[in-house]
Amino acid sequence: MENWNFSPPSPSNLGDHDVPLVGNHLKNKKIALLITGGIAAFKTPLIARSLRREGANVVAFVSEEATRYVTLDALEWSTNNPVITQLTSAAEHLSDRTPFDAYLVAPATYNTINKLRYGIADGVITSTLASALGRMEQGTTKIMIVPTMHGSLHNSILTESLTFLDSLGVNIMPPRQDYGKNNIPDERNITVELCRLISNSPLKTIPILVTAGPTPVPIDNIRRLTNRFTGRLGAMIAEELYLKGADVTLIQGESSYHPPDYLPYQLAKTYQDYFKLVMDNLSQKSYQFGIFSAAVADYQPETILPGKTPSGEALQSIKLIPTLKVIEEVKNKFPSLYMVTFKYQEQVSHEELMNIAHERINQGYPVVVANRGEEMEEKQDHIAYLVTANKSPKKMIGKQEIAQEIVRHCEVISNPTDEI
Repeated sequence: MENWNFSPPSPSNLGDHDVPLVGNHLKNKKIALLITGGIAAFKTPLIARSLRREGANVVAFVSEEATRYVTLDALEWSTNNPVITQLTSAAEHLSDRTPFDAYLVAPATYNTINKLRYGIADGVITSTLASALGRMEQGTTKIMIVPTMHGSLHNSILTESLTFLDSLGVNIMPPRQDYGKNNIPDERNITVELCRLISNSPLKTIPILVTAGPTPVPIDNIRRLTNRFTGRLGAMIAEELYLKGADVTLIQGESSYHPPDYLPYQLAKTYQDYFKLVMDNLSQKSYQFGIFSAAVADYQPETILPGKTPSGEALQSIKLIPTLKVIEEVKNKFPSLYMVTFKYQEQVSHEELMNIAHERINQGYPVVVANRGEEMEEKQDHIAYLVTANKSPKKMIGKQEIAQEIVRHCEVISNPTDEI
């Protein structure tokens, strides 16, 4: 624990009920958060604020049983909206005037799931869900439930109800299973899956391969040659795609950075692992896009030394030979893949960097994300340029903007008639 000099926190522009935005995937979306009477209800203020961090407008519907585990004040504070605890002449369960884009039932108890399956509408939650089902069948909303209960309640009746609801089109998020229970997942994981569910991006369900991070080459059984890049930007690109609903696979080079657990990724410990994973993935699935942001090793030892080279002695010379250029191998073997490649340079001017990027485009690569170390050091931020054949290079500042612009470019390519 660090020492505190008892100084107050720095001033902030955020109000007491405000949340810092981490994205805009739920911007202008109205979400009904339906809270049932399980102990996990105490986490729902965190879920509400997590949804709002993606721009959502959240309204909480709360059963009487749920108020044993979470207070109405906490929910009103975290949603910044009045909480609905009973149905009145305003017909809150119908929400005709301001319909919801999605209904999230978290936690979803054994009792509520089975009532939903059999069409029982005997309270604020079940009546709201009955109307939501009708809207879902009309194609105007989505429903996601998060089953949360003790393992002994996960019986054949529950399984039958979940199977039936799944067949209707209700999205069922897998619980976090620990200690013999179906536990509620982390609030960020819930938010991510809801973003994917209601996304209308042209990239939804499109297979996309993303690579990130370093690709070390071994010197001996212990030592490796690597670089300082972590793969965080590539993982942010993959996360942006995942939130859009894309069928994304991330190949992550081993480093100090680990992607979020909800991202589907494969770990490449060496350059050879990386090369094999890229080729295997592209051979096994028809990917539409490949985004190659990995800092791939350019050289490898001609011979890997056996065992562990003794320390404290002069190391014999290591002859380095060029590695195969992965993007060249991919381009030759998978010519229909739309490739986004990266080019990092140092000790070049901006004009020279653009020339290098266009040289690669002339070789048949449609997009190059180019940057140079000097500019990044000067601005103390990650700066890159999205370079294509027919448009002026687009300057991007910060990893988040770079990730968003790359994804936006892929959306336009995927469906050029849509305005993104």
